[in-house]
Amino acid sequence: MKKLLVMIMLGVMVGSFTGGILAAGEVNLYTNRHYDADQKIYEQFTAKTGIKVNVLKGDSDELIERLAREGESSKADLLITADAGRLHRAMVRGLLQSVNSDILTKNVPVNLRDQDNKWFGLTMRGRVIVYAKDRVNPEELSSYQSLTDAKWQDKILVRSSSNIYNQSLLASLISIYGEEWAKNWAAGIVKNMARRPKGNDRAQATAVAAGIGDIAIMNTYYLGKMLNSDNPAEVEVAESVGIYFPSQAEAGTHINISGIGLSKYSPNKANAIKLMEYLSSAEAQSSFANANYEYPVNPEVEPSPLLKSWGEFKTQQINLTELGIYNEQAVRIFNKVGWQ
Repeated sequence: MKKLLVMIMLGVMVGSFTGGILAAGEVNLYTNRHYDADQKIYEQFTAKTGIKVNVLKGDSDELIERLAREGESSKADLLITADAGRLHRAMVRGLLQSVNSDILTKNVPVNLRDQDNKWFGLTMRGRVIVYAKDRVNPEELSSYQSLTDAKWQDKILVRSSSNIYNQSLLASLISIYGEEWAKNWAAGIVKNMARRPKGNDRAQATAVAAGIGDIAIMNTYYLGKMLNSDNPAEVEVAESVGIYFPSQAEAGTHINISGIGLSKYSPNKANAIKLMEYLSSAEAQSSFANANYEYPVNPEVEPSPLLKSWGEFKTQQINLTELGIYNEQAVRIFNKVGWQ
C-alpha cells in the first residue's frame, strides 16, 4: 500500500512538472540567420523558461512576404532579419507591433531600435575597409569619400548593389550627406572598381589577397569568421588583410544590425516578448559576441577579444530606421550610376 501511495505521489509530481513545461508553451520564430550559435542561445532560453523555440529559416524578403500572405492566420511570433532596412520594410507593411518593455529599452540603445519600439537591434557590425597589408599603407585611408580618389582607380572590390548591406550603406550616406552627395560617391566607387561586382563579402577579401584589387568594402563579422575558420585558406586570406574603420574624423563608420520584431498577429505574445528580452540580455549578448564575431548592442556587454583588438571606433549616429526610409533612393542611385 505504501509503495502504491509513493508511486501515485511520484506520478502527480511528474505530471505537475510536465504540465508546467507544457504550460510554458512555445514561440515561433521566422529568421534569416543560419548560425549554430543562435540555436544554442535558443536552447539556453528553453532551459531557463521551458518555452520551446520553433525556428523557421529563410530569406528575409521571402519571410516578410510569407508573413504578409499568412495575415491573421500566421503562427509566427517573431521576425529576425540581418538588416534594419528589412525590419523597416516589414514595419511599414503593418506586419509588426509595438512592444512595451523596460528591459528592451534599457538593453538596446535608442538609435538601434525603432522609435515606436516595433523592432530592436540584437547584434551589430561595421561596414569597413579591408586592405592588402603588403600593398596599402593604412595612413592612405581616411573616409568613405576618399575611396573615390583617383589613386584607387581599378583597385576597389565590392559586392553587387542588389546586396542589402550595400543598399543600407548608401542609404546611411543619403541620410547624412544628401542624395546628390551619395550619387557622386556611388559613381566614384563604380569608376574605381577593380572588376564587376560579384561574390559575397568573403569573396572580396579573397580577391584582395589574390591581387585583383587592393581594398574591399565588407562587414566586420565576416573577417572575424575568416580569421577563425576551419579552412586554412580562409585564415591565410584574412591574415593577409588589414581592417580600417572609415570616416572617424567625420560622421563615423556605417553600422547595421540583425534585429527582431514582434509579429502583428503573434499567437504567443507573452512568450515572444520573453525571448526578445532574453536575446538582449548580457548572457545572450555575450554568446552572440563571442561565437559569431558581432558587436553586442547591449552597452553592458564587451565585444569579443578579437573585436576589442581592432580598437574602438566612432559609429554613425543616425537612427537605423533611416536605412529603410532611404532604401528606394539608394537602389535608384545604384541603377543610375551603373553599380551592377
